[in-house]
Amino acid sequence: MLSPFKAMAPTVVAVAALMSAPAIAEIKIGVLDFGRLMDESPQGKALIESLRSEAAAKQRELQTQAASLQTKRDKLVKDRATMSPDQISRAEKDVRDGERDLARRQSEVNDDFNARRNEEMAKLQRALIDDVRVYSKAQNFDLVVTDGVIYANQTLDITPGVLAGMQSRASAAAPAKPATR
Repeated sequence: MLSPFKAMAPTVVAVAALMSAPAIAEIKIGVLDFGRLMDESPQGKALIESLRSEAAAKQRELQTQAASLQTKRDKLVKDRATMSPDQISRAEKDVRDGERDLARRQSEVNDDFNARRNEEMAKLQRALIDDVRVYSKAQNFDLVVTDGVIYANQTLDITPGVLAGMQSRASAAAPAKPATR
C-alpha cells in the first residue's frame, strides 16, 4: 500500500516543474454556458418562437380533425337505435378509420416537428459556435471551455459578453422573422 506522500508524489512533481519552468505566458481562459447562450441569444429566441408557431398551427389542424371525429362518435351513439345494422357497421368503420387516421397524423406531425427542431437546433449551434469563436478571438482568449466544467469562477464566464455582442448585432440588423413551413 502506498503512503500518502508516495500517492501525491506525481502531483507534487508536476506542480514543482510548472513553478520552476521559465516564464510561462499568461493563458486567458473563458468558460461558456452554451445552454444559456442557446436560450437567451436572439437567434435562439427567434427559433423557439418560430417552432412554437409552426407547432401551434399543426395542433389546431389536429384538434379540428379530433373534433370532427368526436362529432361522428356522438352521432353514432345518438342515432344507433334508429340505424340499421349495416348503417351501424359503416358508421363504426368510419369512426375506427378516423381514429386510425388521427393517430397516424399525430405521429407524423410529432415526427416532422422533432426532425425540424433537431435540424434547426443544429444550425443554431453551428451559428453560435461561430459567434463564440469570433468573440473569443476578438477578446484574445487562448481557450474557451463549455460542457463538462464542474466549477468556474464567475469572472471566467464569457457568456454575458457573447450574448451582449449577439444582441447588439441583432438589434442593429433587425432581420426579418424566419419563414415558417
